Amino acid sequence: MNILILGSGGREHSLAWAVMQNPKCDKLIVAPGNAGIAQIASCAALDIEDGGAVVTFAEENAIDFVIVGPEAPLAAGVADRLREGGFLVFGPSAAAARLEASKSFTKEICDAANAPTAAYGHFSDAEAAKAYVRAQGAPIVVKADGLAAGKGVIVAMDESEALAAIDDMFGGAFGGAGAEVVVEEFMEGEEASFFVLCDGETVLPFGTAQDHKRVGEGDTGPNTGGMGAYSPAPVMTDAITQKALAQIVRPTMAEMARREMPYQGVLYVGLMIKDDQPRLVEYNVRFGDPECQVLMMRLGAQAMDLMHAAAEGRLDKAQVHWADDHAMTVVMAAKGYPGSYQKGDVIGGLDGMPESSSQMCFHAGTSERDGKITAIGGRVLNLTARGSTLAQARDRAYAMTDSIDWPRGFCRRDIGWRAL
Repeated sequence: MNILILGSGGREHSLAWAVMQNPKCDKLIVAPGNAGIAQIASCAALDIEDGGAVVTFAEENAIDFVIVGPEAPLAAGVADRLREGGFLVFGPSAAAARLEASKSFTKEICDAANAPTAAYGHFSDAEAAKAYVRAQGAPIVVKADGLAAGKGVIVAMDESEALAAIDDMFGGAFGGAGAEVVVEEFMEGEEASFFVLCDGETVLPFGTAQDHKRVGEGDTGPNTGGMGAYSPAPVMTDAITQKALAQIVRPTMAEMARREMPYQGVLYVGLMIKDDQPRLVEYNVRFGDPECQVLMMRLGAQAMDLMHAAAEGRLDKAQVHWADDHAMTVVMAAKGYPGSYQKGDVIGGLDGMPESSSQMCFHAGTSERDGKITAIGGRVLNLTARGSTLAQARDRAYAMTDSIDWPRGFCRRDIGWRAL
């Protein structure tokens, strides 16, 4: 098969790596890709939110299967345009992608499906949102309703922080994503990421992970796109997994089908678990980043077969075969992230990096200039390793991290602390 992956981050590098392990892949193109992806696949300059341009590119390159990595092209309807053009696609329609593109829509679906989640208010007026905060008190969570690249969520530990977040959102800090806000109850417990594949009818549990959103060790400081992750997540026991499926995921999928917007693709189910009861934090309509990296490292070649089965509506006959192992990824980011940071640093130490089924450096914000790899993003590298134990995976991942020569790069040194 000729396969096209849309995206340019660490998630897409790990997807490309897994796809390349599969003998059914004859040719792989990643658009736009990054410097690390260019070492294993062809990269193409393409506006991945322009459905017409993506369809034309797929036609010109005889593409058989398209995997959409990020949420923005899904929300823009690129998967719809591809399907209209006769292409097989892994990723939901724009209508179904509203589960991530609109937090108020997700709350509406949860209400209809009776899925346990946080109490909330939805506002298009700053003063009304502030009045709700004052009535509820803190801690409280303020979310931009639309897509904000994983950064539009403020967990406010006091009332003044929540009020400032509302001002920021309505003031344009997150662009159009903050034109409306959802203010939620603060849920206590342990977070986990639960991934399922869906083909419009069948729901197939795909794996669990736990990521570290905060920039600082001990889960302190501002939220980021994710500073590291590990899989599996010990908190996701079989009993809790079955509760999440029965009480949250399957009722949601049934409600989506009832509304004639059946869901096809991967569904990221962000959960808060307390007293063995899962509640929904959020849905994402794509693989998490950096959770995808640890899932792909553990699954390898079968990941492509499973995504293909979801796209073709064959999940009722599919199975996920997990090894009894663990994986961890450590994110190296540019100093200053998630605030302002410098771009253009040359990164050393990459030439001798191990590349195997148990250790990989997945690139995120990198570019090649004059034969050298440079940092062009906030989150730049994902040092990823498998092990028979989580401690072994951690030791391997940090050994890789320590071999990187990038003075203005940093990482958290406590990834996996909850499990370890």
